[in-house]
Amino acid sequence: MDLMKAFNDQFKKDEVPTADIGDTVRVHILVKEGNRERIQVFEGTVIAKKHGGIGETITVRRVSYGVGVEKVFPLHAPTVNKIEVVRHGKVRRAKLYYLRGRVGKAAKLKESL
Repeated sequence: MDLMKAFNDQFKKDEVPTADIGDTVRVHILVKEGNRERIQVFEGTVIAKKHGGIGETITVRRVSYGVGVEKVFPLHAPTVNKIEVVRHGKVRRAKLYYLRGRVGKAAKLKESL
């Protein structure tokens, strides 16, 4: 048990970004193209948080050119550079999968102050 904990602590990030369900976030991802590296930004709404510890992930959804795009980001991955919260959404449930079936204004979340 201690061996597993030591292994996980080795790869865990010290400062884990706090993105809650319903938040609109900007995820900065390190993209490697051949021998070049660049940072790409993916902005969307957090619709799910799963697991815990080193395997913690968030699912971010956005609509791009009329098509819904969802990406799952491991929080402790070295490719995730940083996560910045743009706005906090007011939600009443832990998973927002119902947003998949909604379009336009119906897919918007109220902002919590």
